[in-house]
Amino acid sequence: MKRLTTEDVARIAGVSQSTVSRVLNDYPYIKKHTREKVLAVIEELGFTRDEIARSLVEKRTKSIGLILGSISNPFFAETAEVIIERAQQLKYDVIVYNTGHKDENLEQAINLLIGKRVDGIILTSVSKNYTEKIKKLHDNGFPVLLYNSFLDIEDVNFIVMDNNKGARVAVQHLLGLGHEKIAKISGPSKYLATYERTMGYKQELTDNGYAIDDDLIFSSEFSYDKIYSFTKKLLKKKDRPTAIIAASDQMALAVLGAASSLDMKIPDDLSVVGFDNIRLASNEFIGLTTISQKMDEMSLTALEKLIYLIEHKEEEAAASIQIFLEPELMIRRTTGPAPKQD
Repeated sequence: MKRLTTEDVARIAGVSQSTVSRVLNDYPYIKKHTREKVLAVIEELGFTRDEIARSLVEKRTKSIGLILGSISNPFFAETAEVIIERAQQLKYDVIVYNTGHKDENLEQAINLLIGKRVDGIILTSVSKNYTEKIKKLHDNGFPVLLYNSFLDIEDVNFIVMDNNKGARVAVQHLLGLGHEKIAKISGPSKYLATYERTMGYKQELTDNGYAIDDDLIFSSEFSYDKIYSFTKKLLKKKDRPTAIIAASDQMALAVLGAASSLDMKIPDDLSVVGFDNIRLASNEFIGLTTISQKMDEMSLTALEKLIYLIEHKEEEAAASIQIFLEPELMIRRTTGPAPKQD
């Protein structure tokens, strides 16, 4: 993707490249009108003078974009915190956009970040609806790295947990505790990571001789209220599940809330497993059993790999970055032996 040059500014302003350089370097013998015209072009392009001066010299802005699925989800908030802190140490600025898991907001965020001439973008929770958009950026040589997600694009850069295996590990844990009726609360199917978790859940149950009960699988937007309502209805049924696997720790908290409203004891009456291992999960009053995505490691690796892509983008044979992290089961107080049947 082409970067702004003195030639671009000169062409738009109708002056020579040397004049643009003189304006940026505070050369004293420049007509006021000419100086104002050059600076007006820079401002019109959405930059400060210092940003342009730096990017023209380095051909980089030393800034990256970070597009989050939802800043209200602790997993993404903690991700942003780790990335921003490390980026500051590496002298990079981070521009953060929150999409609220809406595709139209993702489109806007990408366009705005490119308009700001960021050197590269880390995208979280990218839906398969935007495969072509991301493919175009990737094919044009723009440094993009998918975080906690992946798309069916050849050579696309990503870092993600092995979601299929993570779901299998969760099911194995619950089967080992004697649970036979295990429900799965899933995120939107437009995310391939969500699809992989659901497939892992189904495959592990099938491999252990259990039939898949579609009534025990609920797919929802990342809404506390919707998950709370569904869980409450599910747990009121006579033939209710004895365990629930949630697609995120945030969803698991909604499950725990619904169980509490029915005076159910955790884990005596119901076992709950989350995904993410947010900091709150280890709180002694919650003690959520969860599948850790190793957020700190994933965040730091994502940033450092993106910067590598930025600094090596001119190399024709630069290898793509595709990293699968191993899931880790964090056993805490929300899972226990299946309740005995009356």
